[in-house]
Formats: sequence, C-alpha cells, structure tokens
Amino acid sequence: MPTPTTGTPELLWSPPDDAWETTRIGAFAKAIATQRDVDIDAYDDLWTWSVGDLDSFWTAVVEHFDVRFHTPASRVLDDRRMPDVAWFAGATLNYAEHALLADGDHTAIIARSQTRDERRLTYAQLRDQVARAAAGLRRLGVGHGDRVAAYLPNIPEAVVAFLATASVGAVWSSCAPEFGVTSVIDRLAQIAPKVLFTIDGYRYGDRVIDRTAEIAAIREGLPALEHTVLVGYLDPDADRFADVVRWEAFTAHAAELTFEPVAFDHPLYILFSSGTTGIPKAIVHGHGGITVEHLKLLGLHHDLGPDDVFFWFTTTGWMMWNLLVSGLLVDTTLVLFDGDPGHPDLGTLWQLAQDTGITLFGVSAPFLMSCRKQGVAPGADYDLSALQQIGSTGAPLPPEGFHWVYDDVRSDVLLASVSGGTDMCTAFVGASPVTPVYAGEISCRCLGANVEAYDEDGSAVIGERGELVITAPMPSMPVGFWGDDDGARYRDAYFDTYPGVWRHGDWINITDRGTCVITGRSDATLNRGGVRMGTSEFYRAVEDLEEVADALVIHLEDASGGAGRLVLFVVLRDGRHLDDDLRSRIAGRIRADLSPRHVPDELHEVPDVPRTLSGKKLEVPVKKLFAGAELRAVASEGALVNPESLEAFVSLAQRNDPGAAADN
Repeated sequence: MPTPTTGTPELLWSPPDDAWETTRIGAFAKAIATQRDVDIDAYDDLWTWSVGDLDSFWTAVVEHFDVRFHTPASRVLDDRRMPDVAWFAGATLNYAEHALLADGDHTAIIARSQTRDERRLTYAQLRDQVARAAAGLRRLGVGHGDRVAAYLPNIPEAVVAFLATASVGAVWSSCAPEFGVTSVIDRLAQIAPKVLFTIDGYRYGDRVIDRTAEIAAIREGLPALEHTVLVGYLDPDADRFADVVRWEAFTAHAAELTFEPVAFDHPLYILFSSGTTGIPKAIVHGHGGITVEHLKLLGLHHDLGPDDVFFWFTTTGWMMWNLLVSGLLVDTTLVLFDGDPGHPDLGTLWQLAQDTGITLFGVSAPFLMSCRKQGVAPGADYDLSALQQIGSTGAPLPPEGFHWVYDDVRSDVLLASVSGGTDMCTAFVGASPVTPVYAGEISCRCLGANVEAYDEDGSAVIGERGELVITAPMPSMPVGFWGDDDGARYRDAYFDTYPGVWRHGDWINITDRGTCVITGRSDATLNRGGVRMGTSEFYRAVEDLEEVADALVIHLEDASGGAGRLVLFVVLRDGRHLDDDLRSRIAGRIRADLSPRHVPDELHEVPDVPRTLSGKKLEVPVKKLFAGAELRAVASEGALVNPESLEAFVSLAQRNDPGAAADN
C-alpha cells in the first residue's frame, strides 16, 4: 500500500464568503439546523450527519424538493444491511412527473447537432410532446413493465421518448448509434424490448454515417420486438425501412399528460455495464431512487435551478445522459449536443457554451487535457461570462488540468471533478459550492454517500490509497440486474469482497481535509472518448475473424489525462500473417461491431495469450507489465496454464515504446 500523502496541493478556488447564505445547499443546511436541531458549522458536519442518520437525511431531501408521492411511504429505510434494503416502502410516484413540473415558455431543451439545424423546446412544448409520445406508446400496446429501447443520439426525441416511457410505467434503455450491431444486441436482447426507437443515420463532423444495415440486423436480433419507431434524422424523406412507424405519425395525436404512479423501486431504466467479464450486466434503476438522488446531486451539489443552463457532453449510451436529462427535475434548461466535439476544432463546445449561456459545462477529463495540450484558451476566445461551473468526469483530472481551467478558462469558476458510475447512476464523490477546490483533488464525498477507502485488511484508512467502498446504502443503488431473479449476480458484483459493503472497483485516497483522489479503476474496462467497452465484447468482435485464434487487449492510461494507448495482441492461426490487409480488416471489424473509438493504437502478433488455470486471460498483469512492473510482481507462473506465453509480452514491455515493435 502506498505511503500516506503529505503536503497540501495548491488551493485554486474558495467559496465566496456568503456561499452558505446564497446557495441551495446552504438553504438546505439552514433548514436542517433549524428543524432538526443539528449543529452544522461546515460541510463535513453536514456530510457526517447525512451518512449517520440516513432516515432523517433522505426525509429532508424529499421534503426540501417536495417529492410528490401518490401514496406515502410507511418508512424510509427498513434496514441498513446491504444489499437487501428497501427504501420508502409503500410509496408510489413517477419520475417523469417530477421532470415535467415546470410549464410555460421557459426553455427546457436547446439541441445543437451536426446532422440538422438547432432545435429548441419550451417546457410547455416538451410536456405536449411527451403526452403525444405516451399516447403513441399506448396505441402500440406499451404499458406497465414493458421494455422500450432506443438506438438514438442525444437529441430531443430521445428525451421525449424516455419521459413518455417513464410516464406510462414502462422501462427505458438506450444505446448510442455509434455502437455496432454486436454491442447493441448483447445488451438489448437481454431485456426483450417491445418497441425500438431508432434513427436512419447521422453525421459525425463531416462524415456521413448510414445505419440502415445495422438497424436491420439489430431488429433481426431482437425476436421479441413488435414495433419500430423511426426518427428521420439523416434523411427525413428517405423510405428505406419496411414496417416502421415514423416519428411524425407516432406523435401526431394530442393527448392529456398523465403519469402512472409506480412503486418507489419500480424499474425506470436499465443501464448496461461495460461487459468486461462477460455479457454486459443489465443494471436496473428505480423511479424513486433516481428521483431523490438526482435531486440531491443536481440541486444541492451543483446548485442547479430554473435560471441555469446545464450541459454535459455525452452519448445516450453513457449514464451521464441520464444525469443530464435529470436537470429537468430542477427546472433547468438542458443543452444537448450530437456530433464530433473536435470538429472543426476543439473550440466547438466552447462556442456552444457562449451561444447558449451555459452555466454548468460538463465534459470529460481527456477533453480538458486535449484543450490544454493544443493551447486552446476559451477564456480569451469566447464570452463565458455565464459560466459558473465546469464539470469533469470519465477519468481522473490531473493537477495540470485543474491549473489549465483556472488559467485559461476562468479564474472564478467552480471546477467540479466528480466520480461515480453506471452502477448507481450518480457521483458519490464530487464538488459543492461550499467546499474549496485543490489542484488534482475531488472536493468532497457527496451527501448521503458513506464513501471509505479500505486497505488490504478491510479497514478504513485516511491519507493512503485503498479500495473505494460504500458502507451504507444509497437510494440509487440498483434495484437489481435484469433476469437475476435470486440476486446472486448482483451480490457477487458488489458485495463478494466485503460482505455488507459495496466495493466499487476504484482506487481512492481520502485526505484528512475530506478531499478525494481517484487513481484509476481496479478492473480492465476500456474507456475511450466517453464510450466504455468491456474486453469480452472486444474479443467477441476480433476473434470472430477467421484468421484470429485468440486476442488480448489492454488500455494504457495517459498520466496527463489524455486518451492513452489501446494495445491489441492477437494470436493468428497457423500460416496466417499480420499483413496490412488483416490489420485493416481487424480495425474495420472493431469499428463496425464496437465503436470507431476502440480501434487499437497498436497491434502486435504474439504466440499465445497467457491464461490462469481457470482459463481467464491475464489482462491486468499484462497491463502492469507495460506500466513498468516486473514479471514476478504481476503473475505467478504456477497459476498459469501456459507461463511461457508471457515471454513475448515481457519482451514488448521492455521496449520503451511498444509502438516501435517491428510488427506494429
């Protein structure tokens, strides 16, 4: 275990003197202190109370945000012992009702696209569109518990379809259209959707991406599918699909906006894991858990309200899309973007911030680091006077990234570096308007999230790296996995290491100041440009090629926050060679079946892939080899079926730049 951290990094931002009087979290804290006789002199006091008295804290959240229960709860929490906990037993509500409380001419959505002209919807127009779409779903026979899937980009129709699905008590799930056929079917076939929303294609920068063939294959791979609703996005007038309902016809009939009351834990949507160790896990999130958690995170930690304009660069295949849509819960204006954020250059999103008056600008850490590396100076080149917060997630943001934000964007902006995951569809470490920002550090543990760092003995530690664990339940923990009727897979995924304690799979260092540093995942997830992909999906695509007998892939993160290197090793069948033609076809298969962002930076031929006695590939040990570790420190030869296979990897790793290999 590393030695404890020493010293304090540079303080880059401090809350204004009146932050506790002018922010929503300050108003919440004042109400708690008055109504519940809790002494709150600093954020740590509020956090300690929030994780120590879960019943009172989450009751306060519900009351503060006026959560509308159609049927009241008999109790808040039946038991703190995870994973078998039940929140707000007996309560009924509907997420979509809370997302559509606002009405009138206040702007709900501003949508910028590289495929079509900008679109805007007021809250009144959004409510009307959702009512029409809900009526369309009912005409198609969709009701309580049915699954509705989407192969849509980040456009208003996706938001409308999702809210309509939630309003009728059906269950939503979405995949981004850059996902290949295999990735989509691996996910959606598990949940047997009744309806599929899709587009015909899209533009990414100056490239035209036709998805006609992919959509046909996806429909063929979903035998339970009854209806397809087509959004004519790339070519509104094209007629290339048989037996589809066009969006215009689907939403043609005006209807009354109604909301089906459902149980607190009734499935709202299904998100999918990256598929690192097999078919992606279908993670079920409930109406109530998402409603109260996102109200807390966006309303208190991000201080969002009706006067704010909320943007996060995301696709519909990432949980950040779900969080972005939840900006509607606090009556903000959402900014949606579909396209290449680097086209024609890295100023595209900063121009968007200027044009739309974004107050919370969310992107990935690699995007910020790319801007820094290319010398982008948004503060000098764009009018960012409306900007109050910059959100960063997807990877740890190094201190250099923090300094760039305060030097080249705005010196008075709140930099909210956050970390969480698909598993809970939230952040559990992040920022707040009443906590300072230090270079390279996440400002705080979020309210209601009892995050700890566990050492090798399972003891909580401060000031040194440990396993990120959560030792008390949170409402947005999954309802379960779809199809996991006895909960065995769910328990094995998070509670197998520390019984009764959620193990998340990140390394974290919690400082004595309450700040946090995430130092990476402890699994082998491939995360490229915001598209998370598991290695099993990668192998399924590559090993389907006739010439490829076996494969192993690793992602080497860039210490400066860049995209890193994706390195693929292949074992070829007898008589085959890694020539230019095969390289091209491997890249093409990955691009088509998975995503263009997962085409490897380097490709090497090796004699064999190292495997454990149980047949598992040694991805993490190989990754450690390439990070500079000695062989004896990463793998035990006695635990391998084929220890001699490591020789080729050791040879490649010993070269300063694996890309210099002769077969690269």
